[in-house]
Amino acid sequence: MVLTRRAMLTGGSLAIAGLVGCGEEKEKANSGAVDDVTYVTGFNITGQDSFVFAAIEHGWYRDAGLTVKVVPGVGTRGNLQRLKEGNAQFAVIDLTGGLLEINTGTFTDFRVFAAIYQSTVSCIVALPAANIHAPADLAGKRIGYSEGGVNKTIFPAYAQLAGLDESTVRWVALPPPSIRAALVAGQLDAATEIVVGRPAVEAAAKQRVTMLPYSDVVRDLYGNALGASTDLIRNNPGLVRRFRDATLRGLRWTIDNPDEAGRIMARHNPTYRAEVAAAEVRETVTYVRGNAPHVGHLDEARTNRCIALIQGIGLIKPGLTPDRVAAFDLAPQT
Repeated sequence: MVLTRRAMLTGGSLAIAGLVGCGEEKEKANSGAVDDVTYVTGFNITGQDSFVFAAIEHGWYRDAGLTVKVVPGVGTRGNLQRLKEGNAQFAVIDLTGGLLEINTGTFTDFRVFAAIYQSTVSCIVALPAANIHAPADLAGKRIGYSEGGVNKTIFPAYAQLAGLDESTVRWVALPPPSIRAALVAGQLDAATEIVVGRPAVEAAAKQRVTMLPYSDVVRDLYGNALGASTDLIRNNPGLVRRFRDATLRGLRWTIDNPDEAGRIMARHNPTYRAEVAAAEVRETVTYVRGNAPHVGHLDEARTNRCIALIQGIGLIKPGLTPDRVAAFDLAPQT
């Protein structure tokens, strides 16, 4: 289990910790002390994760007094388990998936604090041979998914709003690294994916693919966000801010410099092709920027609308409030 020295300190209450000013945090970051943290990606390590490697290579984490170990994620539920067990300090959490986990009571001791994507990037992908062009075409099809992945978790909302009978889908559970390979090999008709993963899927399949984005029918849902345990947020908000700022700096730089970001990704992950990573970065730009005033923006009113939408189709019980899923006091202001 990877622990940080500061991350596990039990300082004062959240209110007291909130009094720590930016100047004091900079002093800590520049004191020469370094905090080792583990960051879990959303799902595997793909081109969309180039921004964290950019922040590492450019020294922005070092400047913040951090060294960051990047490990591949396994979807929202698995990532939340890692936070709960203390095996990671920060993880990518799909905000909608997080709400559904809170609703069931499985995972409740976490909060997101900065949005990566301003809208959901969940989708279903299929090769041309499957003859899938619309949600109705998924009836009777074999769809690969990973247990705990948000694409499967929120599929009922997508199906309901798209007019598809979810019970007609034949789900095939697979480990995260196996899903794309199984799709390309023809062992599946379709698979859960992210829309920004199109270049990597097409590179593996060597042909164009069909994607059915959830955002076409499920409106106003945030996508991935940066998350941490409530203990870390309560006891060490300064560490969260330092990680947040360095990470978002990497994200801003990456969407402005996709080709160089792709090369950085390939240097840190030699099996990944730089041009594929760069193409994936370009796919993320509209999702990162959205209509938000700045990168990472997390809005309480919009989060409330997300909750209302999911509650309206019966996926969560009444009473869940935005502060149960997000630490808005730690959300970036610029």
